[in-house]
Amino acid sequence: MATWIVLLILFGVSLLISAIGFKKFVWFLSVGYGLSILGCGLTLLVLYLILGHINITGIIACVLLMVYGFRLGGFLLYRELKAQSYQKTLKEVTSTEKPIPMFVKITIWLVCAALYMAQAAGVMFVLQYRTAAQTGFLDVNALEIVGVVVMALGIFIEALADHQKSASKKLDPSKPAMTGLYKICRCPNYYGEILMWTGVFLFFFASVLGGFHVNWWKYVVVSIAYISIVYIMLNGAKRLEGRQAKNYGEMEEFKEYTRKTPLIIVLFIPIKSLLNSKIIK
Repeated sequence: MATWIVLLILFGVSLLISAIGFKKFVWFLSVGYGLSILGCGLTLLVLYLILGHINITGIIACVLLMVYGFRLGGFLLYRELKAQSYQKTLKEVTSTEKPIPMFVKITIWLVCAALYMAQAAGVMFVLQYRTAAQTGFLDVNALEIVGVVVMALGIFIEALADHQKSASKKLDPSKPAMTGLYKICRCPNYYGEILMWTGVFLFFFASVLGGFHVNWWKYVVVSIAYISIVYIMLNGAKRLEGRQAKNYGEMEEFKEYTRKTPLIIVLFIPIKSLLNSKIIK
C-alpha cells in the first residue's frame, strides 16, 4: 500500500476521533489527542498485520501508541469530569474566553488531526519500509529496541506523575503536587510526554540504521511532529509556572519547593527553567 494512502487513512482516523472537540473545544487538544493516537496505533497494527512483514518491535511500537493514547485520553476525560480541583482550574482558565467562531474550530480541528497523523507517522514509516522489504518477524535493529524502550519509559513516567498529582490533589486541593516524582522535577508528566515521543523519533531513525532509503520529506514530517510536541510541553510548563506563581506564590512551603526543585529534566540532567516565566525566588 502506498505511503500517502496510509497517511490519508491516519489523517481520516484522527479527523474522525478528534471531532469530539466540537462538543467541547479543549477536547481537540486533550481527550481528542489521546484517543486519536490510540486510533492511529490500532489502525497501524491492524493494517500491517494484514499486509504482513511487521516485526516484533513494530507490533510493540503500535501497542505502545495504543496504551499511551488510551491511558492519556481516559485520564484527561476522567480528570475533567470527576476531579473537582481540575474543574476549578479549567473554569478559571476558560472563564474569560470569548465564543470561538466555527471557522476557527474547523481550522484547529484540521491542524490537530494533521499533527496527530504526523506523530504516528514516525512509527508508520518504519512499518512501511519493512513491509516493502519483506523483512522477518524477528528482524530488528538496536535503535528500534532503544526506541520502544524509551517510549515505554516515557509512558510509565507520565502515568505515574499524573497518578501522583491526582493523589496529592485529593489529599489537599489547596497545594500543588510536591512529592514523588515532583520532588525531582516540577513537570514530570510533561517530561514523560517528551520522552515518549523521543522514543518514536528514535524508532523512526531505526529505518536509517536498517539501511532503508528515507525520503527527505519524511524527515520533515517526523521532525515537525517532534519539535511541535516538545514546544507544546515547554510552553505548557511556562503557563503552569505562571498559574502556580499566582495561586501559591505566598505559600512558604511552595517558595522552598521552587528553590530546590528544577522545572524540567532533560536526559535526566536537572535543568532550571530557561523559560521567560514567573518563578518564585
